[in-house]
Amino acid sequence: MTPISALQKTAEALMAKAAIEIPDDYLGGLRQCANTEKGDLSAFVIQAMLENYEAAKEDRRAMCGDTGVPRWYVKIANDARIEGGPVALETALRRATASATQSIPLRPNRVHPLWRTDHDNNCGIGAPEIEYSFHPEGDWIDLTTVHKGGLFGSDYRMLFPGDGIDGIKRFYLDTLIAFGKRGLACQPAIVGVGLGGSKDISVVLGKQAACLRTVGDRNPDPKIAALENELKEIGNSIGMGAMGFMGSSMVVDCHIEVGYCHTGGMPMSVHMFCLSSRRATARIYPDGRAEFRTDPIWFTDYMRRSGVEWEGAPAERPQAAE
Repeated sequence: MTPISALQKTAEALMAKAAIEIPDDYLGGLRQCANTEKGDLSAFVIQAMLENYEAAKEDRRAMCGDTGVPRWYVKIANDARIEGGPVALETALRRATASATQSIPLRPNRVHPLWRTDHDNNCGIGAPEIEYSFHPEGDWIDLTTVHKGGLFGSDYRMLFPGDGIDGIKRFYLDTLIAFGKRGLACQPAIVGVGLGGSKDISVVLGKQAACLRTVGDRNPDPKIAALENELKEIGNSIGMGAMGFMGSSMVVDCHIEVGYCHTGGMPMSVHMFCLSSRRATARIYPDGRAEFRTDPIWFTDYMRRSGVEWEGAPAERPQAAE
């Protein structure tokens, strides 16, 4: 049985990692943008951000003044057992969020939408968000924290089957141009596209595609993978670079996730993560041992299964512990 103390301790460590340390995959993607950026101001901004990330890691300070809105993604293997149960787990994650807000520190961004009540700890009604998924093998628990900007960088549209791939590209392009011109995103960033599901699922898929997949990862469906590559290229060909300046590096990578939808529609959402791509993951075992990594391994074959029964494909293995 996984000790609740180990879960809370690991969660607090993850909060610091996400706020301070850029994941290596994103850092590599950003450096590639720096090498290919054609706009002078855009190149200057990217270089400044790379230097800022190094300074943040050295000084152990949050990499951005706006530390976003912390949220949690929890993957529970089928044989895992939690001391105190799921309610104790959620309490531990809320305590870790409150503690990290003071100790790192994080900006207490969470307020009541009407009364603007602020508990100074990023906790409140529905905050932090906690989303769950499951895995058919193992006795571990994966915790992933994401500190995502909470104001802009997302849009949704109900497309229809007749819009086809061209309609997907058109909405994607419209969205990125609007984000860039109106200052609604901090780019370059990982872009997530959610296709299908109901409206709420489409939005969830797009956000998870942006926040929970690594730079260079491709959807296992080869046609979707090809579309990911094409959308990345399109996004970097519209004349916009870092923070809306003229350039050629708006998109570090593009990820697409799909879900079955109503036969009459094709819901679509577009999300941009953030120039400060803040995520961190750890796998906690029943003995309390934690292995930290930067790839959430959120989208597995099990999660993408399309049949009624799970056929038992080989279990996904985490990358080497850091």
